[in-house]
Amino acid sequence: MSARIALLFAAVLAFGLLATACGGGSGGERDGRLMVVVTVAPVGALVSVVAGDDADVRVLVGPGIDPHDYEPRAADRRAVERADVIFRNGLGLDAFLDRALKDSNGAIVTLSEGLTLRAPDEEPHAAGGSHSHEGEDDPHTWHDIDNDRAMVRAIAGALAAADPAHGAAYEARAAAYDARLVAVDAEIRALIATIPEANRKVVTNHDAIGYFLDRYGLRFVGAVIPGTSTQAEPSSKDVAALVATIRREGVTAIFADASVDPKIARQVARDTGARIVDDIYGDSLGPAGSEAATVDGMLLWNARKMAEALR
Repeated sequence: MSARIALLFAAVLAFGLLATACGGGSGGERDGRLMVVVTVAPVGALVSVVAGDDADVRVLVGPGIDPHDYEPRAADRRAVERADVIFRNGLGLDAFLDRALKDSNGAIVTLSEGLTLRAPDEEPHAAGGSHSHEGEDDPHTWHDIDNDRAMVRAIAGALAAADPAHGAAYEARAAAYDARLVAVDAEIRALIATIPEANRKVVTNHDAIGYFLDRYGLRFVGAVIPGTSTQAEPSSKDVAALVATIRREGVTAIFADASVDPKIARQVARDTGARIVDDIYGDSLGPAGSEAATVDGMLLWNARKMAEALR
């Protein structure tokens, strides 16, 4: 990473990323700042880095919480009603918020709109095409750095529109983080390049990191929990078929999301002799202060874990 990019990114952190990433608002009195609500932790981290101290950011589904089975609280609904801007991921991931949004007067921004989406087991395609209906595409869009860069631009535009007085600051922080993401992309490519071609086969706890695998040339072999949600239950037949596939393909490691119970994944690892890595991040981020507490940090964390296990 160049010294210039490092300085830019340090400036971004100085604007209070760590203080806002876990949700600054508590539903109390306004302090004059823009009130922003974000549905899920990865999107919240992107919003927080752009907002800095110029907006009060509350993230509903914090780090380490599975958004697929989240139930909103009364405090969440009150925060939505009071928010000036609400950022949601879309694609069904934050459907828990849909009812509360009907009572909101804030600007609602769905960040997956306009992104290049992937449908499980299909080629990536542009949003708005024949496969892009809400809930049908893979909602874990933040695992592709091009998507993150596009979301950061959209976040800066939405915040600047709602709060023109701080528009230049939002844009500056977005530009600094964009440079950081470009640098991280290069670091990840270098890490993946260390994995022998024959070993670039991945089994996961559920299909949550497909964007990452597609971007960096790793092959998705299968998942313990079928589909992109954690709500499905694998049958004994599903598990037996996965075990046979792992043996046939010579898969050396199974990667389990830190926010999902790895019990079945560990059993599959024991049955196949594959290594189990149960601390990657698919649906969420790491705890505040950890290496994986930001989107760029989480992507690097996952890349390092995969490179270590598959080498």
